[in-house]
Amino acid sequence: MGKVISAASVSLDGFVADPDNNPRALFDWYDAGDVEVVNHGDLPPFHLTRESADYWTAWTSEVGALVVGRLLFDITDGWKGQHPMGVPVVVVTHEPPTDWSYPGSDQFRFVTTGVEDAIAVAQEIAGAKHVGVAAGTIASQALRAGLLDEVAMDIVPVVLGDGHKYFVDIPEGEILLGDPSVVIRARRVTHMLFPVVKESSSDG
Repeated sequence: MGKVISAASVSLDGFVADPDNNPRALFDWYDAGDVEVVNHGDLPPFHLTRESADYWTAWTSEVGALVVGRLLFDITDGWKGQHPMGVPVVVVTHEPPTDWSYPGSDQFRFVTTGVEDAIAVAQEIAGAKHVGVAAGTIASQALRAGLLDEVAMDIVPVVLGDGHKYFVDIPEGEILLGDPSVVIRARRVTHMLFPVVKESSSDG
């Protein structure tokens, strides 16, 4: 079984989109180079720097399924049935859509019983590969539940000032992350991967 990893582009003040769900400059690094990376579905190719392209292709090749929330699903219209990474998607929602259907929509599963069950479904789908978790409410719920193994951040040199946070509704106290295991500097972005420190138990 692979790891459970949240991932997103994030501003220096911790936002993954503005109040209108627009990523603004956070996605500039997807068009900051001359290495073409083809996406699945109808999303145009990225044009990345060599550093970002190597990081992106290594990351996406290891992902076997994604877990997202209903808000992201609705904003993207479910990527019209095919996520740009070309992997199955598990959507955490209170109520599955009844009027949504595109070719490939059979690759989407809707889970109404919470993030723990959604990640379990995604792990079954992914097998030995990793499960990616979208930032925001779902990643926050997974972090609080101790389900995340790593936090990936594509840190963009911009301050948004307001918007949707990478992590929300974290209780008082702290959730410790380890030192970054990956630090890749590229044009308009720094890719970083932080392990989540798990509490160890002992007998006596």
